[in-house]
Amino acid sequence: MKKHQLIAALFCALTPLAHAETDPSTNTNLSLDEIVVTATRIEQPLKQTLSSTTVITQEDIKNSQAADVPAILRSVAGIEISQNGGTGKSSSIYLRGSNSTQALVLLDGVRINSATTGTTSIENLMLDQIERIEVVRGNISSLYGSEAIGGVIQIFTRHGHGEPVFNMSTGTGTHGTQRMAAGFGGKIENTDFNLQVSRFLTEGVSAINPAIYPNANPDNDGYDNTSASANVHHAFSVDHSLSASAFNSQGHNQYDNAYGLPTDIHNSDVQVSKFSLVSDNRLSDSWLSKLQLSQGMDSSQNFTNGVPATPGSLYKTTNQLLTWQNTLQLDTGKQLLAGIEYLGQQVSSDRQPAYVQDERKVNSLFAGYTGNYGAHQLQTNLRQDNNSQYGIANTGLLGYGYAFNDTWRSTASYSTAFRAPTFNELYFPNYGNPDLKPEQSRNMEAGVHYTTGNQNLDLTYFDNRTQDLINTVLIAPATYQAQNTSEARIDGLELSYAGQFGDTSIKTAVTLQNPRDITNNKALARRSTTHSSVAATHKMGDLQFGAEWLYSYTRTDSGKTLPEYHIFNLTAAYKLSKQWKASFRADNLTDQNDSNVYGYNPLGRTFFISLSYQQ
Repeated sequence: MKKHQLIAALFCALTPLAHAETDPSTNTNLSLDEIVVTATRIEQPLKQTLSSTTVITQEDIKNSQAADVPAILRSVAGIEISQNGGTGKSSSIYLRGSNSTQALVLLDGVRINSATTGTTSIENLMLDQIERIEVVRGNISSLYGSEAIGGVIQIFTRHGHGEPVFNMSTGTGTHGTQRMAAGFGGKIENTDFNLQVSRFLTEGVSAINPAIYPNANPDNDGYDNTSASANVHHAFSVDHSLSASAFNSQGHNQYDNAYGLPTDIHNSDVQVSKFSLVSDNRLSDSWLSKLQLSQGMDSSQNFTNGVPATPGSLYKTTNQLLTWQNTLQLDTGKQLLAGIEYLGQQVSSDRQPAYVQDERKVNSLFAGYTGNYGAHQLQTNLRQDNNSQYGIANTGLLGYGYAFNDTWRSTASYSTAFRAPTFNELYFPNYGNPDLKPEQSRNMEAGVHYTTGNQNLDLTYFDNRTQDLINTVLIAPATYQAQNTSEARIDGLELSYAGQFGDTSIKTAVTLQNPRDITNNKALARRSTTHSSVAATHKMGDLQFGAEWLYSYTRTDSGKTLPEYHIFNLTAAYKLSKQWKASFRADNLTDQNDSNVYGYNPLGRTFFISLSYQQ
């Protein structure tokens, strides 16, 4: 990034603080007092977390008018998204510059990732089903096990609150896009519930640019999605409750193949689902028990010209999880965490030859402690995962915080993490390597944090080093194998700010990083050294409007340099009545190429209008 651009990005982030109003009474939209759970597995105020944490609230989701999870994550500090051709296309998350397989995504605490590819189909998670998102950056395998090298993104589906009400929305936009959703939820006596359904369709654009890959079909590649979620929670008493939740997303996607025929038509059917049953029980004044039984599933099937692809078209992962978590209140501000967990993963495919092994079991023990001692704060976590494929992995975290006064505090932490090899990396025919070791990571970070009334500023330095990276290696003519060959280092600075000024809110995020493979001294693909965002919203009576700027410096992919981009988005919403609201969103007003994958087309400039009803 050029020097003047860096100065401008930092100036945008810090200017609001220099002119801040500090009247706490204006704190209407910020989430500084939000209670989060992902950073410690224990409820705690966001402003007290030692790990770098961002919360996307229901209000943020509504104000953004974004359709899916990848769209709203792009503005979060430390997150870069690559997408193969637009909405619904295969997407990858790069969290603090880590690989796409090194970010753990949970849906209501449930793993929904593919154990064959190692990634999560976030492109099939529509925001009409989502209530909030918590993003924790940095190694926290000591809390959740494998994959949490870059961090954890936990997505929560919508729950019922207050008097039962009905909601609905419908909209239309560029590329023949249509979006519809409806739901009903609330609380009746000791039971709260919510049911939400949604439908999304778009004609899209050609996923691959045929000027770069002539064998790609130049027609538009559409996408349609049907999703549903249901949650119910019943309190038998103040101390005992039972809840159940279900989610299902069915996506039908058209895509391109750069190495087929220009007349080929490629489709994929993807299903992401989960079911969870949770029993919360206060066994004594100081002992809270949580027992969760859940199952997450990822399934995809590919078709070419209406026929299942060969040699394999269907790949399915089933994650079965049983967790017993116990929280002990030792004293005011001091809590002990202890739990056991069982994860059973099974994969299936119609490919022949099949996987040599198609299931594994992981038995885990975890424990943690959080304590406040006046100006001092301590967090420590330990976890042991015993994997039936490769044995034992031990991880830990030690964090410390010091409050200089009511507004300024500092934090520091050291943590370790790992990623288990996928079934493809271990057993895929003519590629897998059963002798692979897990990727191992260690992360150090230090931060300064400012919180007062309606403002929050976080500045964090991080240094993440990962050994035994798994890469694809040519071992013979036209023969490739997965091997532990590399070591990566990603260090950098994150700056995020959120402030409320009367009816105006401002959010800023800047990430400066150096993601590189130190084995060969090369930059990691699809990751920029600098990316940032600035967003502002303002209310004028029944009218609310907002603007957003997204920036990314150059990245590399397939040996090519992808250009930097500046994306400008606008939103507007007008309350027609107490129940009805009309909304408008314009994306990429200057029609820049913000693709993060070489040869794939971005959506370009788009517009969307919608009408919503909230009883």
